Amino acid sequence: MSVTAPQPIQLTNPRGEAITFGGGCPVALIAGPCVIESEEHVHRMAGAIREIAGPFVCKASFDKANRTSLTGFRGPGLQEGLRILTGVKAAGHAILTDIHEPAQAGPAAEVADILQIPAFLCRQTDLLLEAGRTGRIVNIKKGQFVAPRDFRHAAEKVASVGNAKILLTERGSSFGYNNLVVDMRGLEIMREFGWPVVFDATHSVQLPSGAGNASGGQPQFIEPLARAAVAVGVDGIFVEVHDRPDQALSDGPNALRLDQLAGFCKRLRALDGLIKAPNFLHG
Repeated sequence: MSVTAPQPIQLTNPRGEAITFGGGCPVALIAGPCVIESEEHVHRMAGAIREIAGPFVCKASFDKANRTSLTGFRGPGLQEGLRILTGVKAAGHAILTDIHEPAQAGPAAEVADILQIPAFLCRQTDLLLEAGRTGRIVNIKKGQFVAPRDFRHAAEKVASVGNAKILLTERGSSFGYNNLVVDMRGLEIMREFGWPVVFDATHSVQLPSGAGNASGGQPQFIEPLARAAVAVGVDGIFVEVHDRPDQALSDGPNALRLDQLAGFCKRLRALDGLIKAPNFLHG
């Protein structure tokens, strides 16, 4: 078996701890609630995840601009959301958040270590270029409608402005009928481009609009799919985590319960260590 190790992309959290994607390093973790539900909640979740998993990238969105229903909770908005995330960063956490419009890139980059391009927007040239110009790491989620080999065009748009700090995230492909399918071959295909690849284990089990006016999910498949992705040799795992998924204001049906995170990380890290061990890769 041969696993290509993309050139590493590293960030340092406010505690001075390095978090590295690629280069054959241990699988990195991106985790947190889908959306900022309240200042208290996102701080509590970040602290709990840190205690369980160690250094990680805290993910929380200030706006969910692509909710199924007009009445779906979107979050506190740009200004208030970035104020809250500034506090989370001051507490010692690296930050990832979504941007939806080019004008959001600059303000978000003042707080976030990683700017995330939502899957539905991965072909929006102006958004990709502005994200790239900030110099921050840019995590591009592969659109549900984009073939793995075609995804390199999104990355090349960011790279065209001189920013090679790019992560590529798989989150499943849609064939309609309120379901997503993950083709693990796509992870290897995307690694050929030379940028680290992340697997989104929670959105990949989403059932888009499967609950009528909201998305459903199949959380029982979060860990099996994550294990499969780690076995391929991905550089990072993205997982939305919530202490009470049944009460979450966004994407609760496909979130990992906080009390399952410890076992989840332990098993994935054990498998990752085996897959990336030199004797396994070359013997």
